[in-house]
Amino acid sequence: MLISLYQMQPVSGDAAANLAKIAEAAEAASGMGAELLVTPELGVSGYGLTPERFSEIAEGRDGEIIGALCDIAAEFELAVCAGFPERDGPVVYNSAVLARPDGSCEFYRKGHLYGDGERASFTPGADVPHVFDLFGIRTGMLICYDVEFPEYVRTLALAGAELVLVPTALPRGEISRRVADLVVPTRAFENGVFLVYADLCGEEGKFSYGGRSAIISPDGDEIARAGMHEALLVAKLDPTAYDDCRRQNPYLADRRPGLYRLD
Repeated sequence: MLISLYQMQPVSGDAAANLAKIAEAAEAASGMGAELLVTPELGVSGYGLTPERFSEIAEGRDGEIIGALCDIAAEFELAVCAGFPERDGPVVYNSAVLARPDGSCEFYRKGHLYGDGERASFTPGADVPHVFDLFGIRTGMLICYDVEFPEYVRTLALAGAELVLVPTALPRGEISRRVADLVVPTRAFENGVFLVYADLCGEEGKFSYGGRSAIISPDGDEIARAGMHEALLVAKLDPTAYDDCRRQNPYLADRRPGLYRLD
């Protein structure tokens, strides 16, 4: 599968403008033959908003945001993964959607909220991350901080995931950079999965984003890595090319769950 990752600077609070940017990236990625475009956490709305503004923009799964993403997927004949504020009755979630060209969708709600701002704006998701088929590759989604919890990525790997999509809004800073450069490749290696880590970049109000988006292979190597500015990365994924790596590091098969206390 040929995939793409769009590291984008959001237009704060302007869903229409951000959807237009995603559409432009989808057109470019499709022109290179990509079957998937992964974009950042809350890329549709921007991340640096007040709880009130998130609540105003948030829509349900039958709203215009999802409709627009499905239209982009259909027009450019590729799947689109995007982050958006999701409304479910009075509750707002930090969510991601995977919109396929045929109009079908997969959804995920962020389980681990980071910091006071997210906790004031969103309710944490309560569903176990699930695995779904994406053009013949078993795929799952997490969002940003979720990937820093080993149990979450391992949950997807044990369910058969070969590819994990992680829209993110990693802030700029030395500690954050270690997440992008060290933690993310480790998660891919210890679980034998491809990991696509799509960050925001630039400035948004008081927020500065770290960039450093990456596509990581199951052996922990970088297939592609962005810098600090907007970028469109493209990479070919072949799960069978890493069978020997998984044989040499059979972490999933050699687990002894009875020895582990995870509460």
